[in-house]
Amino acid sequence: MRYLKQLFGFSLLLFLLVNCTKNSETFADQVQNGIEDEIDDDIQPKDFKILSLGDSYTIGQSVCETCRFPEQLKDSLIPKFNSEDRFEVQVIATTGWTTTNLLSALAAQPPSNDYSLVTLLIGVNNQFQGKPFELYETEFITLVNKAISYAQYEKSRVIVISIPDYGFTPFGQNNQPTITAQLNQYNQYAQNFCEANDITYVYITDITQQGLENPALVASDNLHPSELAYSKFVERILPFAIEILD
Repeated sequence: MRYLKQLFGFSLLLFLLVNCTKNSETFADQVQNGIEDEIDDDIQPKDFKILSLGDSYTIGQSVCETCRFPEQLKDSLIPKFNSEDRFEVQVIATTGWTTTNLLSALAAQPPSNDYSLVTLLIGVNNQFQGKPFELYETEFITLVNKAISYAQYEKSRVIVISIPDYGFTPFGQNNQPTITAQLNQYNQYAQNFCEANDITYVYITDITQQGLENPALVASDNLHPSELAYSKFVERILPFAIEILD
C-alpha cells in the first residue's frame, strides 16, 4: 500500500510538471508570436508622396533636376526611414510663376488629396513683376488652403518656405536694398500667417543673403540658388519633414 501511494504521488508530480512545461511553452509562443506580429507591422513598406508647389526656386532653374530642393529633400529622407519605404516627388512649378499663375495651374489640373507632405514656396515673381502686395496677401492664403487640401486636409503636413533674396546675387545686387526690403515684407506676412494658423514655416532667406560673399551659393545664371544653396535649404527643412512623416 505504501508503495502504491508513493507511485501515485510520483505520477501526479510528473503530470503537473509536464502540464506546467506545456503551458509555459504556450505562453512563450504567444509572446513570441505577438512580438513577430508587431515587427511585421513595423516593417510593412510605406508609400510617401511629396508635393512641391512654387516657381523657379522649386523647379530648380539653372540646376540639374536632382539638384533642386524637392529632390534633395527626398534623397535626404530615404536613409531616415525603412529601406523598403518608397518616396515619390511631384513638382508643380514653373520659372516666372506668380501666385496667380500657380493658382491657375492648380485649377487646370488639381492634384490629388493624398500627399504625405506638401511644400509651398511662392511670391518672388509677384515682387519682381511689381504686382500689388494686396494680391499676394489674398492669393497666398488661398494657396496655403489648397496645399492643406492636397495634404490629406491636414495642415500639419504642410511646410511653407520663405522666399530667397535675389538682391544678394550678381543679377540683383545693384538694387539690393529695395529687393530685400520688399521681400522682407512678403516673408514677414507669410510667417505671421503661418504662426497664427499653426502651420510650419521654414526660413531660408538668410542663406541666400550670403550669395555675394559666397558665390558658390548662386547658380551659373547669376540669379538663382545653386545646388549647394538648395542643400542648405534641405538641412533646415529636413527635421520638420521627418517629424511629419515619422
